[in-house]
Amino acid sequence: MVALLAATATAGYICRVNVSTAGALLMPEFGLSQAAMGRVFSAFLLGYALCQVPAGALADRLGAARVLGAATWVWVGLTILQAGAGWGPLAASAPVALAWFMIVRLALGVAASPTYPGSAAGVARWVRREHHARANGLVIGSIGVGSALAPPLVSNVMVLWGWRAALAVSAVPALAVALAWLMVPQPDRAPAAANGPVPLAAPLPDALTSAPRPAAASGSAFVLLGDRRFLLLTLSYTLQGYVGYIFVTWFYLYLVQERHFGLLAGAWMSSLPWVLSIVSIPLGGLLADRLVRSRLGPAWGMRLVPMVGLAGSGLFISAGAHTTSAVLAALSLALATALVLSVEGPFWATMLRVAGERSGTAGGLMNMGSNLGGLVSPALTPVLAAAIGWENALHVAAGLAVLGAALWLGVATTDGTR
Repeated sequence: MVALLAATATAGYICRVNVSTAGALLMPEFGLSQAAMGRVFSAFLLGYALCQVPAGALADRLGAARVLGAATWVWVGLTILQAGAGWGPLAASAPVALAWFMIVRLALGVAASPTYPGSAAGVARWVRREHHARANGLVIGSIGVGSALAPPLVSNVMVLWGWRAALAVSAVPALAVALAWLMVPQPDRAPAAANGPVPLAAPLPDALTSAPRPAAASGSAFVLLGDRRFLLLTLSYTLQGYVGYIFVTWFYLYLVQERHFGLLAGAWMSSLPWVLSIVSIPLGGLLADRLVRSRLGPAWGMRLVPMVGLAGSGLFISAGAHTTSAVLAALSLALATALVLSVEGPFWATMLRVAGERSGTAGGLMNMGSNLGGLVSPALTPVLAAAIGWENALHVAAGLAVLGAALWLGVATTDGTR
């Protein structure tokens, strides 16, 4: 089930980023400017961020298997619809094409919103608690896998048959996953750990199943927001999203424009963080699970990886921003990216233990915070760079990463111990 959740997230990420590569050909065909394509990208993030909470609540109510299985079919349909731009009545002006892409991408963002909250609900239901961090790390490792697979997949097909065929082919992984969800029987609840549950939160209730169940109690989101641990966790994840999205959106342009890498060299160097993250994200989850069962205990065992990862990321960001060597800057920032992403597993595992049966809703709230941070950083970073320089703009991001690490000191266990 973890493998299927990871495959689902990877297929969804390919559908999410495919248009970034296809844009090299579709932009000149429709006469779309970079600003116009920016609106296309933002349309996805708007639908994705705003629907995190309702998508998570839906997964809590109907079960992860049903929600994710249905979502994958929608991804396939909407990805094919993107490829239809320019045909028939859509073969019109640039404004019509732009409106079409924005509408479809907004809908795709809504359809993609259950991906990680739904996966968190599935992990809570199907995986033993002592394996939660590594399971979430494997699922969220799809960020690196999807980011690494999409450009070569889309670009190679695009060169041979055009961007429409490339978008259609990028829907094939989602189609395969959709078929897999139809064939996989509803799994049983994971058995309790042999050595007893990890005492970080109250045991998950037996009512947490994949079968349809009554809706969550009214105002469950407000109950979560009243939990100090969950608020600190979400705030820390928001800061992590701010830092992480700088590398998603600006790393390549920073290397080319500020560090004067060539286009091809910059492309290779900008892929390094995602290659490293394929290892760092699952490894962070595995280490957190092992540390929880070590002498450190559940509180410090779970918080050590995110504290070291976020603080270490801040140090590497500042080092990369300050050095005069372009190569050392690229390597330092690549390591910073790998570290800031290595914390995903512990974040989601801690959320599961704090939220209990509201894991889908809680995952939606937490992930909405991360994506709101991601909405702010791509726009704010160049503004800061223009005002105080790129080095200082990156120092600001480094400081926020360290602050995100410090917030983990307030995430206490349910008995109040720290």
